[in-house]
Amino acid sequence: MSPVVHLADLIAALGGDLHGEAQTRISRIAPLDEADGETISFLANPRYQSQLAQTQAACVIVAPAFAEAAIQRGENSGAVIVTPDPYLYFARLTQWWAARTRPLAPARVHPSAVVDPSARLGAGVDIGPLAVIEAEAEIGAGARIGAHCVIGQGARIGAGTRLAARVSVGFDCVLGQRCIVHSGVVIGADGFGFAPNFKSERPGWEKIEQLGSVRIGNDVEIGANTCIDRGALADTVLEDGVKLDNLIQIAHNVHIGRHTAIAGCAAIAGSTKIGAFCTIGGAANVVGHLVLADHVHVSAATLISRSISQPGQYSGVYPFEDNASWEKNAATLRQLHSLRSRLRDLEKKNT
Repeated sequence: MSPVVHLADLIAALGGDLHGEAQTRISRIAPLDEADGETISFLANPRYQSQLAQTQAACVIVAPAFAEAAIQRGENSGAVIVTPDPYLYFARLTQWWAARTRPLAPARVHPSAVVDPSARLGAGVDIGPLAVIEAEAEIGAGARIGAHCVIGQGARIGAGTRLAARVSVGFDCVLGQRCIVHSGVVIGADGFGFAPNFKSERPGWEKIEQLGSVRIGNDVEIGANTCIDRGALADTVLEDGVKLDNLIQIAHNVHIGRHTAIAGCAAIAGSTKIGAFCTIGGAANVVGHLVLADHVHVSAATLISRSISQPGQYSGVYPFEDNASWEKNAATLRQLHSLRSRLRDLEKKNT
C-alpha cells in the first residue's frame, strides 16, 4: 500500500527549492502523462517539456531552466521542486519512497536454513528459508541472504549486502559491502577452459581447472541471471560501483573498472580489462584479451574486436560471412572514407 506524505516531509529528506504548498499530499510517483492530483513527477528530458502544460501532477521536479514553465503551467498548476539534476533527485526519491513502502522484515536465521558451525555471521544478518551457508563462510553485519541461496565454502559477503532468492556464490569468492545481487545470479562458476585432445584413444576436450576466484567491490549491483566466472589462475574482478544488468556473461579473469555499467545480454570474453566509468550497451560483445580505456562507451549490439585506447563512443555491426572474406572486407571498410575522398578528387579533376 502506497503511503501518503506531504511535500514538507520530502523536502526535509531530500532538499530542493519548493515552489508551492508544503502540505500538498503525495501518494504516488508517476510519469508526467500518467499523473493525477496526488502524484509527484519529474522532467529530466527536454523532449517531454510539452507534457508540462497537460500534466495533472500535484508536484513536478524540474531543472532551473524549466522552473518558470513548470510554475506557470496554467490551470493544472501545482507545486514545483527545482533542483540542478532532476533525474538524480528522482533516483533518490525512489530510494526514500521504497524505504517507506517496503520496510525490511526483522533479521533472523530461518529454521530451515543450513548454516555450518564454522561459518561466521555478523550482527543483524538475515538468512532466508532453505539457504545454505558452507564451512568458513563469512557474512558481514546486516547482510541479507535470500531463500535458496548457497554461499560456498570460505566465501565472504560484506556488511549490508543483499542477495535475493536463488543466488549462488562459489568457493572463496568475495562480495564487498552494500552490494545488491538479484535472483538467479551465479558468482564463481568455472570459467570456460578446455585443452583440445583429439589425437588420443579417447579424443575430446581436457578440462582446465579454474583455480582463481571472483572479487567484487563495494556498492556493486548485479542483475538477474547474470553469470560471473571465477578466474583460471588469477581472479575475476569487479571494482567498486559496477552495475550489471540481467543476463550478462562475465568470463574468467575479466577485470571491470569502478563505476562501469553494462546493459542486458552483453558478453565479455575472458581476460578482458575494461576501464572505469565505461558503459556497454545491451547485447554488445567484447572479444577476449582486450583492453578498453576509461570512459569508453559502447553502443548496443556492437562487437568490440580490438583494444580501445581512447575515451569516446564506439558503434558498429558488420554482416556475418566466412572468415577470410570478412577479414578482407573489414580491412577495406576501414579505408572507405579515404577511398571516398580520393574518388571525389578524381571526379573533380575529370569535370
